[in-house]
Amino acid sequence: MADPACKACQGSWPRADHFIADLGLSNVYLHNDQFFPGWTLVVLKQHATELFHLAPTERVQLMEEVSLVAQSLAQVYEARKINYELLGNQLPHIHWHLIPRLANDPAPSEPIWRVPHDLKSLSGSDLQNAVQRLQQALHRAR
Repeated sequence: MADPACKACQGSWPRADHFIADLGLSNVYLHNDQFFPGWTLVVLKQHATELFHLAPTERVQLMEEVSLVAQSLAQVYEARKINYELLGNQLPHIHWHLIPRLANDPAPSEPIWRVPHDLKSLSGSDLQNAVQRLQQALHRAR
């Protein structure tokens, strides 16, 4: 059930032009900030704030979807590691931040939240290219 006060349920977050794929229980989007290349969001379609609010089968399916995205990110970005973040303090709606950590990572031992940086937005062909590369990798991984 949707929560009318939730930006994810309203469809005002994440940005529609960053949509990558519908995986069943979740939708996948490229994060607006690409300072860490490949930073991706996996957003549960239904409103829930905690994993224990989901049925066991939904939790399993969601983790499979998160894993599929992580595998695709690792391949596309040649990641040394994928960071998985499920916080919900600012937006209480289950959504995963998946962040590929690369060889040229500016702070490889720090969480991304501690790395001061300017927002790096992609637009036009750069955004389309990043989305298409991830769509192709997800299609191959399925």
